[in-house]
Amino acid sequence: MPKADRRLALIPFLVLVVGGGLAIGFLTAPGEWYAGLAKPSFNPPNWLFAPVWTLLYVLIAIAGWRIWRRDAGGWPMRLWWSQLVFNFLWSPIFFAAHQVGIALVVILLLLAMILAFIVTSWRRDREAALLFTPYAAWVAFASTLNASILALN
Repeated sequence: MPKADRRLALIPFLVLVVGGGLAIGFLTAPGEWYAGLAKPSFNPPNWLFAPVWTLLYVLIAIAGWRIWRRDAGGWPMRLWWSQLVFNFLWSPIFFAAHQVGIALVVILLLLAMILAFIVTSWRRDREAALLFTPYAAWVAFASTLNASILALN
């Protein structure tokens, strides 16, 4: 594939990840149920989530695109697709279905897939692995937040 075509292939990754993530976030926006939950003192303000996730979705898309260019069928790419599925599942389970315990299991599996992606892509594309480190940190924090909300409610 010519270099220009490989660069253009980033566009579908961005549309899928950023568009999909923002659409799911919009469709499952926190409402009265979430507002009524007891939350830990370290719960960030609601306005912070959209910009953080938008940035993370861009990084996720770029990492996926970089790995796809190197090995579209390898383990890192399989893990990339798997984490995306679990990422997109979490909000409907937590915010729409109100299943905080199941959401905790989903987010912990998501964190495991993110870490596995970092490990498996490290030798093939260190930049892709590094692009996932803020994502890993945020999902680790979100896992703690999810667990705290479960414990408090």
